[in-house]
Amino acid sequence: MFPTDRKYTADHEWVQGDNPARIGITTFAAQALDEAVYVDLPEVDSEVEAGEACGEIESVKSVSDLVAPLSGRVTAINDAVVDDPKLATDDPHGEGWLYEVEPSGETADLLDAEAYEHLTAEAK
Repeated sequence: MFPTDRKYTADHEWVQGDNPARIGITTFAAQALDEAVYVDLPEVDSEVEAGEACGEIESVKSVSDLVAPLSGRVTAINDAVVDDPKLATDDPHGEGWLYEVEPSGETADLLDAEAYEHLTAEAK
């Protein structure tokens, strides 16, 4: 269910690649949110800190903070998701990616796909 080419957080976000690292929400988060209607992403060239809120995603059901899985400088945001937030929940592991970070070292606790799948199975 979760791609094995990335790492995951307990906050239901994924990290793919090293430098830059691409970040998005997981299918588990997308299903919980249902349909995103608004996405607030960090600005390009801003600094994010692992474990700290750096944006939010609003759906028809709730508003959730985006928690940075890595510390570093934001190098890109997905303008397509800002223009059409539904992409984040319709294709969270693909075209619905959120932003990219040039890591500066500090990382939240990251899980492989198997550990994340176990975590989400317990949450159901």
